[in-house]
Amino acid sequence: MEKEFDVVVLGELNVDIILNGIEKFPEIGKEILANEMTVTLGSSSAIFASNLSSLGSKVAFIGKVGNDSFAELVKNSLNGKKVDTSHVISSSTFKTGATIVLNYSEDRANVTYAGAMNDLTIDDIDFEFIAKAKHLHFSSIFMQPGIKKSIPEIFRKAKEMGLTTSIDPQWDPEEKWEMDLENIMPYLDIFMPNKNELGFITKSDSIELSIQKLKPLPRLLIIKNGSEGSLLWDGENLIKQPIFANNQIVDCIGAGDSFNAGFINKFVAGKKLLECIEFGALTGALNTTAAGGTGAFQNLQSIKDITKEKFNYNI
Repeated sequence: MEKEFDVVVLGELNVDIILNGIEKFPEIGKEILANEMTVTLGSSSAIFASNLSSLGSKVAFIGKVGNDSFAELVKNSLNGKKVDTSHVISSSTFKTGATIVLNYSEDRANVTYAGAMNDLTIDDIDFEFIAKAKHLHFSSIFMQPGIKKSIPEIFRKAKEMGLTTSIDPQWDPEEKWEMDLENIMPYLDIFMPNKNELGFITKSDSIELSIQKLKPLPRLLIIKNGSEGSLLWDGENLIKQPIFANNQIVDCIGAGDSFNAGFINKFVAGKKLLECIEFGALTGALNTTAAGGTGAFQNLQSIKDITKEKFNYNI
């Protein structure tokens, strides 16, 4: 049966208020200045969904926002990239989440108000809608306490309906790193942490030890490691993928999510894993050519133009 969507994204929604051109880190009782400000679509899940759709995949979103101007920005931004938002729920109780991003070249400091994303639960999920997709992606498990404990059940149902699945855990603001790996992994095809997140989640100081501890392993483990590139563990081999170097980085906000978008775009199209991870590296680098998590992903033609010009890569 032909599916209506390539990917359904389940996750958090918020806006990013990005401050650039900051000379030093803030101090209590003092004030510093930023030279630039951008208000844009934020959150790992939304950046992933938006950029994945811009790459040509058919994408839908399940999440929760408030009933405010930030919610309109979120939905309009996703709709503008042709992401289906018919299952984005508006809460009359909670405000839309927001993240203040203090951006420093290749790194940043974030302060997030979670708002409505805390209130998303399994009761909000329409599984008949999920069944219309080939793949289910979830991001930011530690930021969504309302749904965190239900992830094993959600992914079990997705697998029973024939979907493939992926998770990018993202950072744990409480730094407890409690994730129900034993019950999630049997229903997970692709686990997509960065190197630091993987180490904290598995309580390991090496990638090799982390792999040993992830039992039962997901089908694929993707490890993002910034300027060091990325790694793919396919159950037998650890494959290294170098970065596509960008000597004029604007910022790195959302680069990991854009990597995920590139990888999943090729994965759901049935491409070989080496092509998937190479394309992920390309889209992660593409992300750094414009401000914010979605700025470099306006449409497929502009993506083709930028990747040809900046990286001599033909899409």
